[in-house]
Amino acid sequence: MLHTSLRRRALLAAGGALAGSLTLPGAAAATTAKAPETPREALEAILAGNRRFAAGHPRHPHQSLARVRETAAGQDPFVIVLGCADSRVSPEVLFDQGVGDVFDNRVAGNIVDELLLGSIEYAVEEFAPPLIVVLGHERCGAVSATLNAVRTGGTAPGHIAAIVAALTPIVTPYVNDPDGVENAVRANVRAQAEALLGTSDIVRESVEGGHTAVIGARYDLETGRVTLVH
Repeated sequence: MLHTSLRRRALLAAGGALAGSLTLPGAAAATTAKAPETPREALEAILAGNRRFAAGHPRHPHQSLARVRETAAGQDPFVIVLGCADSRVSPEVLFDQGVGDVFDNRVAGNIVDELLLGSIEYAVEEFAPPLIVVLGHERCGAVSATLNAVRTGGTAPGHIAAIVAALTPIVTPYVNDPDGVENAVRANVRAQAEALLGTSDIVRESVEGGHTAVIGARYDLETGRVTLVH
């Protein structure tokens, strides 16, 4: 059962879990200090922040010592991000957010496994954020390495093999695709978003109750822009 303190209300289309319905072309930047309370408001806030970042005009909100002290006693993040561990893809930076805004979960290949799922479920139960973002990125090394392993029949050393094993079923259809890495990155974002809903009763219940939306997104290393993945 979801945490009884759930206080967000949202707007997902009936039966809709992935967020095609939440696309916000030209959405205005959120300028108020009030934390987003709905999936649409949360999505608008992170996309507006990304536009600021990509344009070279970030505001660096919630990054003062006052904010540090304000959140010391407790946190209330408005978005959960499942992202890649790549050093170039830090959600707080590319979404122009600050301390206490993002519940950040990062692993190579942005893969949903038992530990990551437990972390995300904890955040859903405890903080009831209105948005979960699965964030992949251009030229993902984990995806590229897995495609190469499938093509060559090679193996990865050590525990890297676990990443390759997790990604292999998702990327294999793109092994002969000229745009294989890009299409596999997008396929992986969709697959991990679907995995959140398919394997977590907590996440699915929050989505079906209209409290949370799950969306997929892709970060462009060249431009700094984030686009939604449907």
